[in-house]
Amino acid sequence: MSKRKIFIIGLLVVFAGTAYASTDKASLWGGPRITKDELRANLDNDDYVIIDLRIPSHFDSSDEKIKGAIRENPMDVNFWYPYPKDKTIVLYCA
Repeated sequence: MSKRKIFIIGLLVVFAGTAYASTDKASLWGGPRITKDELRANLDNDDYVIIDLRIPSHFDSSDEKIKGAIRENPMDVNFWYPYPKDKTIVLYCA
Protein backbone atom coordinates (compact mmCIF):
# COMPACT_ATOMS: atom_id res chain seq x y z
CA MET A 1 0.00 0.00 0.00
CA SER A 2 1.41 3.42 -0.90
CA LYS A 3 2.31 5.98 1.74
CA ARG A 4 -0.36 8.31 0.34
CA LYS A 5 -3.12 5.70 0.80
CA ILE A 6 -1.96 4.96 4.34
CA PHE A 7 -1.93 8.69 5.11
CA ILE A 8 -5.44 9.24 3.71
CA ILE A 9 -6.83 6.21 5.56
CA GLY A 10 -5.18 7.51 8.74
CA LEU A 11 -6.82 10.90 8.26
CA LEU A 12 -10.20 9.26 7.77
CA VAL A 13 -9.79 7.23 10.95
CA VAL A 14 -8.82 10.36 12.91
CA PHE A 15 -11.75 12.27 11.38
CA ALA A 16 -14.24 9.54 12.20
CA GLY A 17 -12.96 9.15 15.76
CA THR A 18 -12.88 12.88 16.41
CA ALA A 19 -16.32 13.44 14.92
CA TYR A 20 -17.73 10.61 17.02
CA ALA A 21 -16.13 11.85 20.24
CA SER A 22 -16.95 15.51 19.69
CA THR A 23 -19.73 16.96 21.81
CA ASP A 24 -19.58 20.60 20.73
CA LYS A 25 -21.26 22.22 17.71
CA ALA A 26 -18.12 22.34 15.55
CA SER A 27 -16.78 19.39 13.64
CA LEU A 28 -13.15 18.57 12.93
CA TRP A 29 -13.41 20.59 9.72
CA GLY A 30 -14.76 23.66 11.51
CA GLY A 31 -18.22 23.34 10.02
CA PRO A 32 -21.42 23.31 12.01
CA ARG A 33 -23.07 20.11 13.20
CA ILE A 34 -26.77 19.51 12.80
CA THR A 35 -29.17 17.45 14.83
CA LYS A 36 -31.12 14.45 13.64
CA ASP A 37 -34.27 16.58 13.65
CA GLU A 38 -32.61 19.33 11.58
CA LEU A 39 -31.48 16.75 9.04
CA ARG A 40 -34.90 15.12 8.93
CA ALA A 41 -36.47 18.53 8.22
CA ASN A 42 -34.13 18.99 5.24
CA LEU A 43 -34.22 15.55 3.61
CA ASP A 44 -36.14 16.91 0.62
CA ASN A 45 -34.03 20.07 0.38
CA ASP A 46 -32.15 20.09 -2.94
CA ASP A 47 -29.44 22.27 -1.36
CA TYR A 48 -28.34 19.36 0.86
CA VAL A 49 -26.05 16.52 -0.24
CA ILE A 50 -26.03 13.77 2.39
CA ILE A 51 -23.07 11.40 2.32
CA ASP A 52 -23.21 8.22 4.41
CA LEU A 53 -19.65 7.36 5.48
CA ARG A 54 -20.35 4.46 7.81
CA ILE A 55 -17.87 1.61 7.55
CA PRO A 56 -19.17 -1.21 5.35
CA SER A 57 -19.98 -3.60 8.20
CA HIS A 58 -22.05 -0.95 10.03
CA PHE A 59 -23.82 0.11 6.85
CA ASP A 60 -24.56 -3.45 5.72
CA SER A 61 -25.86 -4.58 9.11
CA SER A 62 -28.09 -1.54 9.62
CA ASP A 63 -31.78 -1.49 8.75
CA GLU A 64 -31.68 2.30 8.96
CA LYS A 65 -30.66 4.23 5.88
CA ILE A 66 -30.93 7.97 5.33
CA LYS A 67 -33.38 8.83 2.56
CA GLY A 68 -31.51 10.21 -0.44
CA ALA A 69 -28.05 9.72 1.06
CA ILE A 70 -25.15 8.88 -1.20
CA ARG A 71 -23.22 5.89 0.10
CA GLU A 72 -19.44 6.33 0.12
CA ASN A 73 -16.98 3.86 1.61
CA PRO A 74 -14.64 5.74 3.98
CA MET A 75 -12.05 2.98 3.62
CA ASP A 76 -11.81 3.53 -0.14
CA VAL A 77 -9.42 6.40 -0.75
CA ASN A 78 -10.99 6.92 -4.15
CA PHE A 79 -14.33 7.90 -2.61
CA TRP A 80 -13.64 11.61 -2.96
CA TYR A 81 -16.11 12.94 -5.46
CA PRO A 82 -16.41 16.50 -6.74
CA TYR A 83 -19.58 17.37 -4.85
CA PRO A 84 -21.07 20.78 -5.70
CA LYS A 85 -19.52 23.60 -3.69
CA ASP A 86 -22.78 25.54 -3.65
CA LYS A 87 -24.55 22.77 -1.68
CA THR A 88 -24.59 21.98 2.02
CA ILE A 89 -22.61 18.76 2.44
CA VAL A 90 -23.76 16.57 5.34
CA LEU A 91 -21.40 13.76 6.37
CA TYR A 92 -22.89 10.93 8.40
CA CYS A 93 -20.43 8.60 10.09
CA ALA A 94 -21.85 6.89 13.15
